[in-house]
Amino acid sequence: MTGKGRRPNVLLITCDQWRGDCLSAAGHAQVKTPNADALAAEGVLFKRHYGGAAPCSPARACLYTGLYQMNNRVCRNGTPLDARHGNIALAARSVGYDPTLFGYTDVSLDPRQLAPADPRSHSYEGVLPGFTVRQLLPEHQKQWLSWLKQQGIDASAGSPDIHRPVGEADGAVTEAPPIYSKDQTPTAFLAGEFIRWLSEQEEATPWFAHLSFISPHPPFIVPEPYNIQYDPADGPAFHRAESWRAESQGHPYIAYDLGRQERAKFRPGATGKVHDWSEDDFRRIRAIYYGMISEVDAQLGRLWQALKTEGAWDNTIIVLTSDHAEMMGDHFMLGKGGYFDGSYHIPLIIRDPRHRKAAASKIDRFTEAVDILPTLIDLLGVAPEPHLDGCSLKPFLSGGTPAVWRDAAHWEFDFRSVAAGEAEQHFGITSRQCNLAVIRTQKFKYVHFGGVLPPLLFDMEDDPGELKNLASSPAHRSTRLEFAERLLAWRAEHLDQSLALWELTENGVAGYAR
Repeated sequence: MTGKGRRPNVLLITCDQWRGDCLSAAGHAQVKTPNADALAAEGVLFKRHYGGAAPCSPARACLYTGLYQMNNRVCRNGTPLDARHGNIALAARSVGYDPTLFGYTDVSLDPRQLAPADPRSHSYEGVLPGFTVRQLLPEHQKQWLSWLKQQGIDASAGSPDIHRPVGEADGAVTEAPPIYSKDQTPTAFLAGEFIRWLSEQEEATPWFAHLSFISPHPPFIVPEPYNIQYDPADGPAFHRAESWRAESQGHPYIAYDLGRQERAKFRPGATGKVHDWSEDDFRRIRAIYYGMISEVDAQLGRLWQALKTEGAWDNTIIVLTSDHAEMMGDHFMLGKGGYFDGSYHIPLIIRDPRHRKAAASKIDRFTEAVDILPTLIDLLGVAPEPHLDGCSLKPFLSGGTPAVWRDAAHWEFDFRSVAAGEAEQHFGITSRQCNLAVIRTQKFKYVHFGGVLPPLLFDMEDDPGELKNLASSPAHRSTRLEFAERLLAWRAEHLDQSLALWELTENGVAGYAR
């Protein structure tokens, strides 16, 4: 057990683009995740956990800062994170940890803090301030490619082409594996680097590590045996209209997004649009995606064993989550973005060995990515700063239920294109108007767009596939108004509170405490 007076170790694991329903512990009929399930058996599984934004940089900004996008203002990959914001690494460093990174954080650094010639001002793949980098693995994956070369693998194709199936000629969707094996994946590489680092740590000194795995993010490919672990014929029906053309008539944004999705982004070498893939193609890709999740799960098993071997298992808080999710064929889409649940419902499992009363619990309350930072800080014995948008999940870990808790999940998506102006030109609106916000309860989901795009309203109990927009239905006019008002009230409550919760008085600084 954790020694008296000694802070625990912290292991924060993010897996990129993992859907929240793709866990056997969450009841998925096909996907098998025994090691994630084992963590849930000793911890708490949050079944209704949602990312705060998409794609990677905006999603991670919510997770790392504990602030909604309306406050952290990271709108897209490449939007700088304002240096004034605190984050999870700086918070951990402030209480004595040396937060150590394995992987990437996808943070565009504040250019006002950089010299014009600084190469970090030319990439969205910067490192979150506060982290010590042990093993960086950005999109070019050069560190992993070098590691492969040392093992005799021809890595000259580089990334992403090294992720093409062996023997592929025409970009067809097949189950063929890549040139590297199951023990040579980027996930295996990072897991091995962490395990090596773990063996170097002194038992008396608590550590904080962040493993940021790229899988199951595309390209969608996985080595044997995971490439054939799942039968494409299995799996739930896709949530979609009868055709992609019918789907595109559902909303102007969907028509725009469907028109932009290129196959090459998901299968290197493929040509054409994603929506033109056949039902069989989508099912094959989904089976490969499931295999990628199982490959990640196998590496999680390596991590659990290493922690036990090093005597750290009972001293370590483990958080397993994702930044955002994956559409995986629903609505004829792959990837993330927009407003559908498929892009934002993500896994969350937290295991704190000091809180065993709630072990194996499955929480059905709505939780959000912004809750991660305040939760970890709270578990480390420090009161979360009052301006954070997230709330500590510690009461759930202790077997209780907070007296007051949200009854909805919220997320935002910004589709501006500052450099190219693509969305702005397509819709005839400004960058400021290229956004949407979502409030999602058990019963209803309301989507509000900036600019001229119309809102959406779905009955999530009767229409979980989000196919029937009720926003213009006279019978649901009052519901639409209610949810528009709720969304407005949510935004008003969560406008930047950094200094608004403090006041200078004749008696000094008065602060707000939750």
